[in-house]
Amino acid sequence: MNSSSKLIIIRGNSGSGKSTIAHRVRSEMGDKVMLLQQDVLRRDILKVEDREGNPVIGLIEQLAMYGKSLGYDVLLEGILSKKKYGSLLEGLMEKFDESFVYYFDLSFEETLRRHGLRDQRTDFDESKLREWWLEDDTLDIRSEHIFGDSMSEKQITQKIIDDIA
Repeated sequence: MNSSSKLIIIRGNSGSGKSTIAHRVRSEMGDKVMLLQQDVLRRDILKVEDREGNPVIGLIEQLAMYGKSLGYDVLLEGILSKKKYGSLLEGLMEKFDESFVYYFDLSFEETLRRHGLRDQRTDFDESKLREWWLEDDTLDIRSEHIFGDSMSEKQITQKIIDDIA
């Protein structure tokens, strides 16, 4: 069992690089890490729209607490907008011994550039990215770390690993 439970939250707009970083961080962390991806849970498992009060909110909470009960650290990744998921995230942070929150605050141009590098770049286009775009969707909590356009994937991964070590 871990001596303390850690919750790592990686948030930001679609196409910003969250999933890539989450997978890299998870591989660096080793065993006993549960990766929860909002899109996988919402689209693939429940097949629900991303709206306030959607059932993925409860599923995320249950899975995160299950991981904690097993002694896993929980790495939660997704757009996780403040309006729809803010209460969930705040509640989870209170239930874990340590919480680390990261937000990708990239320009639209940089997000579009990163999206173009993804294997899923043909899943949706620039117009969809603009439609889903959330400007400055920080949680407004002191411990939230903000990543901007200038940090590389390697730098971001290393920052998170250093923080949680």
